[in-house]
Amino acid sequence: MADTRTVETDTATPDKQPKSVRVVMLALMITMMLAMLDNMIVGTAMPTIVGELGGLEHLSWVVTSYTLATAASTPIWGKLGDMYGRKGAFLSSIVIFLLGSALSGMAQDMGQLIAFRAVQGLGAGGLMVGVMAIIGDLVPPRERGKYQGMMAGVMAIAMIGGPLVGGTITDHWGWRWAFYINLPLGVVALGLITAVLHLPKKRSQARVDYLGAALLTVGITAIVLVTTWGGTEYAWGSARIMELIGIGVAALVGFVFWQTRAAEPIVPLHIFRSRNFTLMSLIGFITGFVMFGATLFLPLYQQSVQGASATNSGLLLLPMLGAMLVTSMVAGRITTSSGRYKIFPIVGGVLLIIGLYLLSTMDTGTSRLTSGVFMAVVGLGMGCLMQITMLVAQNSVEMKDMGVASSSSTLFRTLGSSFGVAIMGALFNSRVEDVMAERAGALGAKVTEQSAQLDAAGLAQLPAPTREAYQYAVSDGTHAAFVLGAAVAVIALVAAFFVKEVPLRGAGPKQEGPTDETPAAKAPAVEPV
Repeated sequence: MADTRTVETDTATPDKQPKSVRVVMLALMITMMLAMLDNMIVGTAMPTIVGELGGLEHLSWVVTSYTLATAASTPIWGKLGDMYGRKGAFLSSIVIFLLGSALSGMAQDMGQLIAFRAVQGLGAGGLMVGVMAIIGDLVPPRERGKYQGMMAGVMAIAMIGGPLVGGTITDHWGWRWAFYINLPLGVVALGLITAVLHLPKKRSQARVDYLGAALLTVGITAIVLVTTWGGTEYAWGSARIMELIGIGVAALVGFVFWQTRAAEPIVPLHIFRSRNFTLMSLIGFITGFVMFGATLFLPLYQQSVQGASATNSGLLLLPMLGAMLVTSMVAGRITTSSGRYKIFPIVGGVLLIIGLYLLSTMDTGTSRLTSGVFMAVVGLGMGCLMQITMLVAQNSVEMKDMGVASSSSTLFRTLGSSFGVAIMGALFNSRVEDVMAERAGALGAKVTEQSAQLDAAGLAQLPAPTREAYQYAVSDGTHAAFVLGAAVAVIALVAAFFVKEVPLRGAGPKQEGPTDETPAAKAPAVEPV
């Protein structure tokens, strides 16, 4: 077995960090914004990009290459931070992301853009993980609730503002600035983090687990491709999808087997011995499943059935995101003041089930006010779950595993979103096609032959009876998707009841004592040597 000892040296004094933590948090929030805004801005610019570069048949790969690289690199960035130092890994991920952004903006054809988006995604995999892990280093869990509102606020701004910013940039500056806009923000974040972030330096004597990284990358890539291609590029029962499932399962089984033997595993399996960590990973997966499904189908419903403008699609989610922001802030403050958190996953699970059920009742006569109230209920549930899952997961492991805990939680949420979009999307498309065939006959089947989701221009060209049939079909499709979401959310509620409320680590004598099933979890949030 290789020597896995880690040597740490410090570049900061213990009293230096609190003075700069707010500046560091500003830089972290800018970086988090970069990670969340990118796909939404680029999505708005895609029609213009295709118009200039061509390659419509490769359009989906512009998003898929980024998603694959992000998901596959996420756990690797977390482990590198644990082994060689959080600051260096985080700065490296920002530089790679900015390099990918600059190259994407200079792409001359669709092939180059797809390749450069993969580079960008490789860096993006370390952005969110770095933010969460560094916050885990700087701020004890007991105090971390104060910052939940900031993180939820960044998420809300990105989801609401992304399409608006993307449209504005594309219309006035050109699509290349959808990528170049990352550069000034990234440079600011780089400068602030380099100047004011001081963490213990690490130098691990162990070698990187290259075989584990390769097996995990293959497994995650196969899963994402199955969820991306299934039901769209290829039928779910096609040979290609079956091959990918087989490759993915084999790679992940091999990965788990190898992690029990690797000297410095990419994902140490012992972190899953903590009941809370495992439960929070499951709840995070379901939260991703439901949230990204909701953000996909709600604007579609409001545009197709309620006649809302696609230009303001981000604003349509304001009731849900606003409720999520407020609830996340309140939950964070209560957690900080009381140290208690188990109630929030339970209440969040209940509200999520109720909200999704209410959304499933929407039909062609539902008003925007009513649907807004239903979305707000879902947002209340999300607010109770989004940041608490990461907080409890980080509190459930030793400090040396903070990076892999953060990356694993992020990965489970990412995979949940992939499965949510794929499964809810397949159910939605199936219902739309069936209802269109029933209500509009051969013309209805022809309309949805290529895609069950029509844009505003395509919808406007339909004859009035066919358009009305499509509105009924979308209503029926969203009903099926949200019923499924409510059923899946029940699993999160059940898991929440089994969470063990362990004291959160924090400063002061009243936070002392064991913090999880593992006694070693008592390490302080920052350990200058």
